[in-house]
Amino acid sequence: MSKPLPHILLVDDDADLLRLLAIRLEAAGHTVVTTEKAEQALALIAAGRPQLVITDLRMPGMDGSALFEAIRISHPALPVIILTAHGTIPDAIAATNRGVFGYLTKPYDAKELIEQVERALRLSASPTEGADQAWRTDIITQNAAMADLLAQARLVAASDASVMLHGASGTGKEMLAQAIHRASPRADGPFVAVNCGAIPENLLEAELFGYVRGAFTGAIKDHNGLVREADGGTLFLDEIGDMPLPLQVKLLRVLEQREVRPVGATRSHLVNIRVISATHRDLDEEMAAGRFRSDLFYRLKVVALMIPALTERRDDIPLLARHFLRKLARRYQKEVNGFAPEAMDLLVRASWPGNVRQLLNVVEQAVALATGPIVPLALVQNAIRELEDIVPFDEARRRFEADYLVRLLKMTGGNVASAATLAQRNRTDFYKLLQRHALEPALFK
Repeated sequence: MSKPLPHILLVDDDADLLRLLAIRLEAAGHTVVTTEKAEQALALIAAGRPQLVITDLRMPGMDGSALFEAIRISHPALPVIILTAHGTIPDAIAATNRGVFGYLTKPYDAKELIEQVERALRLSASPTEGADQAWRTDIITQNAAMADLLAQARLVAASDASVMLHGASGTGKEMLAQAIHRASPRADGPFVAVNCGAIPENLLEAELFGYVRGAFTGAIKDHNGLVREADGGTLFLDEIGDMPLPLQVKLLRVLEQREVRPVGATRSHLVNIRVISATHRDLDEEMAAGRFRSDLFYRLKVVALMIPALTERRDDIPLLARHFLRKLARRYQKEVNGFAPEAMDLLVRASWPGNVRQLLNVVEQAVALATGPIVPLALVQNAIRELEDIVPFDEARRRFEADYLVRLLKMTGGNVASAATLAQRNRTDFYKLLQRHALEPALFK
């Protein structure tokens, strides 16, 4: 279990005021951590994200305004209340315009303090505390960056805004999408996931938008499609960067008009969906190369959330490893209850290119082969070694494409027309492939 985090962090160079504030807030039922320096406040936030920061505006060294700016960059969903003397009210108002939750004047009114604090804590909705944690029960973490990510996810879940999740393969994008759905007003509706890179291009349109009987060979009955199946709920479009351009146009129409027309149909159907998309690609690069539409990008990316790689949250690795071990020991009905210290040390130090998914695979292999209650170093070493040569599917495909194109250009002496003919692709598409892999035909002449 993750350690309880403080509700409120107080920052003020006036030790007497700091003590009085802490007494007031603790009497109201809040846990409080205090510091007289803004620099130390940042360290405390990094160690354990609070739900609220209350800071003085004028302090020696880093002042309250600079502290707020640093928090806004690293923890944009963390509310900040600024304490200010009457002479600095204009500065406080300016800070409020930049996103500060609110400000209180000194000497402060105790009732107003508690009211502002309660409003801020309701907004913060910390994902690591509180009674209702069912929405993110599958996401195991004690990491400050993940706590902030979950706080942002909880906030955006309350709206119908489209969300784009960024993160490397295996970081848990679909798991976060499901958590957002469960925390949203659409929780009782369907959650429909589509991997845009896993369905062949010629089938993706029919799967997404549906079709009517007789629309094409094999269409023996009407099919609603996944967009209509998500009506009233959430549609999760994984690997949206792999969606072909013609389908991007049709998806944009669905998002703008909130209606979908099945393949072969003469009328459209209204749909009420919330869209969450995900990608590991750099869509700015894809747009610059003409492979992704900018209008669709901005429609999908109303809110963007970045999921950190496992190596950026190493403090979560022991927590995740033990969670997976307990779960898998029950599944395999084995009396395995822990890792040898050197085995856990290796798990924490490993490079994890496959992120949480790879960690789960390693733990599963170790549990399956374990013969005693403790997983030894050797089992973890062997499991990691076997996976070292396995790369994500998209990386394997990229390498294959590059090698394949190089062989074609060598065979044809850099003649693009001949190479395209051998590949059974038109010349325009073939040039795009060459550009994608930065291959210059003239080098092979």
